[in-house]
Amino acid sequence: MLNRRRFATCAICSAIGLVATKVDANAQAAGGVTRTILQKTEFPGEKYATVLAVAEIAPGALVARHTHPGVESAYVTEGGGRLSVKGQPDREIKAGDGFQIPAEVPHSLKNGNGRTLVTVTYVVEKDKPLASPAPE
Repeated sequence: MLNRRRFATCAICSAIGLVATKVDANAQAAGGVTRTILQKTEFPGEKYATVLAVAEIAPGALVARHTHPGVESAYVTEGGGRLSVKGQPDREIKAGDGFQIPAEVPHSLKNGNGRTLVTVTYVVEKDKPLASPAPE
């Protein structure tokens, strides 16, 4: 009986989470990049949102220089390329690598010859765009 209650509780919570979460299954960004929002939660506090996403970057694509209104924490699950972050030397990233970009720091990525997948968590000010172009 207890297991059925737990299952029902989990099922209800999951359903509520799916309904309450903004899911943008195919958010298309410019330049051969598709960002899929998996989950968005208002946390920490009322001013911020934590966003879990997957970015798919086409072979040879350039992720143009941009910023986020909060920290970006990322893990490369497939592929790789050259990551450029203002104030840091460029570096090659590959599957299995993780990186963090501080809030409002311009960065870009030149993808390699294959598709790259990056799982990303953003903790951003919720009333601002997730990403904004950054001049060179």
